[in-house]
Amino acid sequence: MSGQRGTGRRGRALMPWAFVVTLVLVSLNLRAPFVAVAPISGELRRDLGVGGAAVGTLTSLPVLCFGLFAPVALLVVRRTGAERAVVACLLAVIGGSLLRSAGSFGLAVAGTVVIGLGITVGNIVVPVLIRRETPPARVGVVTGVYVSAMNAGSMLVSLVTAPVAGVTGWRVALGAWSVMAAAGLVAWTVFLRHHRRTSTGRADQHRRSRSTASRETVSPRRKPIAWLLGLAFAGQATSYYALTAWLPTLLADEIGLGSGAAGAASSVFQICAIIGALGVPLVAARTSGWLAIGLVGLCWMAFPVQLLLATHAYLLGSVLGGIAQGGGFAALFTVVVQVSHSDRESAQLSAFVQGVGYVFAAVGPTVLGATRGATGAWKVPVLIVLGTTAAFSVLGVSAALTQARHHPPV
Repeated sequence: MSGQRGTGRRGRALMPWAFVVTLVLVSLNLRAPFVAVAPISGELRRDLGVGGAAVGTLTSLPVLCFGLFAPVALLVVRRTGAERAVVACLLAVIGGSLLRSAGSFGLAVAGTVVIGLGITVGNIVVPVLIRRETPPARVGVVTGVYVSAMNAGSMLVSLVTAPVAGVTGWRVALGAWSVMAAAGLVAWTVFLRHHRRTSTGRADQHRRSRSTASRETVSPRRKPIAWLLGLAFAGQATSYYALTAWLPTLLADEIGLGSGAAGAASSVFQICAIIGALGVPLVAARTSGWLAIGLVGLCWMAFPVQLLLATHAYLLGSVLGGIAQGGGFAALFTVVVQVSHSDRESAQLSAFVQGVGYVFAAVGPTVLGATRGATGAWKVPVLIVLGTTAAFSVLGVSAALTQARHHPPV
């Protein structure tokens, strides 16, 4: 009997590798499509005859979609089911990518909106799938893999889009990334074909064990922990998008850094997210969730403090900030999965947290730019980022402590 119990425990702890590999191929597409615009913005301005602000909307618009379309995406997940929602997500990314590169600026905007809606569906459904397919002890690690894959996709697109555009033109360079989404769609279809019976059996068993919780699902708006998570994610996402948009310009203005070196600092900020996304769940597994988020918060706040007090140490700040931005996302959505007692509750909470967070994040770069213009210096904008990172720290730790007290992992 003891041997059987040991085997059962090992089985529950095993990593679902087929799901993880498929998740990586899907997640590569959940940030990359809108990152592709920045490296070739000059070509877009010249060919489409629009200004820099207009081209900038092709990058900022998806972030606004993440916030505003969250209720629509939640409805798609409910109506189609989690498995078909992933298919809808990837089809939207494919169609939107092709539409964006097809013709006028109007079509580019329309394609960007389609991409934004598709990725919003993916943002909401992935935590549901992680909860369903992953043993509780592995949720944090798999969430970290998901976040790392998103950052890896963004880095790949950032590095390759401009060289491809130099050879083929910007339209092919933008449209070509639909192939990566098609690869994710094929992988997901194969995964479903081979694992549908097993997944359905686990899902049915879990739904039966949680049937009461599913029937009595309370709106996230009535849960204090949902607001803590949503506002913590607002601090996280606002800090990330504000620094992503303005870090090269800040370094150029403050210490005369050339465009190449400033771009390298931004790349470090993005690359180090993978360290945080994979490392923070491991720290949380060995200590506690609130401590892991607290350490992430300290790294987050160290970046704007470094920019204020020792701007020349920007590489150190970029490393700490990069670890924080990857680790913060993974840590918060691990809590989202842990406090949810059903797939329906997980989808609702994920949509609420992202709806709150991304609405703030969408205006973050604009606020920083306007403040820089009004004050003529970077001190006040950086202090704003310090405030948003502090908000993540305080509210994120509060959410993790609330989860530990009242919502033990399921």
